[in-house]
Amino acid sequence: MKGLYTVLLLIVSNIFMTFAWYGHLKMKQEYSWFATLPLIGVIAFSWAIAFFEYSFQIPANRLGFSGNGGPFSLMQLKIIQEVITLVIFTVFTTVLFKGESLHWNHLAAFACLILAVYFVFMK
Repeated sequence: MKGLYTVLLLIVSNIFMTFAWYGHLKMKQEYSWFATLPLIGVIAFSWAIAFFEYSFQIPANRLGFSGNGGPFSLMQLKIIQEVITLVIFTVFTTVLFKGESLHWNHLAAFACLILAVYFVFMK
């Protein structure tokens, strides 16, 4: 169950991370008040969201790390996190940013990431 909880926490963490890193780009388009914020205001807004990212990321890593009794090595945790990040980012981008689309080279890159997961879990 630790592995499942780790992955679920990483998914939630990455949703917050994606909004913290890229959400301000959409908000600038949607809300005039947000478009007038100075850069420091946008950074503070993103940091506030990132707090929640860390609130899920840190427990996920502590729970999942084999050094703490979890099922994953540090390398495995990182590769899992990267794949989740790209899946969440892809959904975020294609749903919220209508001008963005997937191309064959993006799918080829995802295939490479799946291979990375395979290789990192190989005994």
